[in-house]
Amino acid sequence: LANPLGILIANMLSPALVSEGRHIPLMLGVYAVPAVIACALATAGIHEKVPPTPPSASATSSTSQPFLTGLKMLLRNKPYIILAVCFGGGIGIFTCFSALLEQILCEKGYSNEFAGLNGALFTVCGLLGAFLLGLYVDRTRKFTESTKIFFCLSALASIVFAVTSRFRHQAVMLAIISSLFGFFGFAIYPIAMELAVECSYPVGEGTSTGLIFVASQIEGVILMILLQALTVCVSDDPSSTCALDQNGALDWTTPVLVLAGLCSAMACFYVIFFHTDYKRLHAE
Repeated sequence: LANPLGILIANMLSPALVSEGRHIPLMLGVYAVPAVIACALATAGIHEKVPPTPPSASATSSTSQPFLTGLKMLLRNKPYIILAVCFGGGIGIFTCFSALLEQILCEKGYSNEFAGLNGALFTVCGLLGAFLLGLYVDRTRKFTESTKIFFCLSALASIVFAVTSRFRHQAVMLAIISSLFGFFGFAIYPIAMELAVECSYPVGEGTSTGLIFVASQIEGVILMILLQALTVCVSDDPSSTCALDQNGALDWTTPVLVLAGLCSAMACFYVIFFHTDYKRLHAE
């Protein structure tokens, strides 16, 4: 959960650090400090490829495949491919939501501080959802059922946000929707990673989860470019809080509807086509 926690900190710090465009280098410098420290600690402090104590029964007698062999097995694993595409797209959607939230809301008169608050609520409620769903799944082992239900609920939340964000003076409603979107969406994150390991066993965990993360970054970049390309320039609005460039403010109606449509399509595809056995649990 380090990734959403980092997003939470960035959403809270960014509005405080940047009040003008010339403050952006300062913000980037502040964010570079923990990244450099983490890189140095990982480089100097990690010397073993496995922990002293095996994390699970299956890890005691690990039959993990070599990287290239495991990669070939993953590419022939239908449930894993479906999970990688749908869940990777889901992470990409959440990344776009966090990155573009201020631009989406400012055109309707919402402040940068309010956008940062929504981003923080999105992440905090997501961490809470991940914790609660993790406790439930740990007891019931219902990985697939839980991810399908929460994926559908997050798609529903994205639809409500797409509609509500197009109206002014809906601050309370937007805060509630952002919280629900994060609660249902981020809750899937750790469970889907576990599910990736279950459906791809005996492929190494680093390979199966790492490939999904790579897919999510690729899909996130594609979505970011697509959504920005779908924006439409609008005439200057005195109620807008956007930092206007030479082309004027941008209307995000079409992009947010496309985002909600993609989230709904991925949820439907995942619910209908994803089915798998829990191979690692059976091995244990």
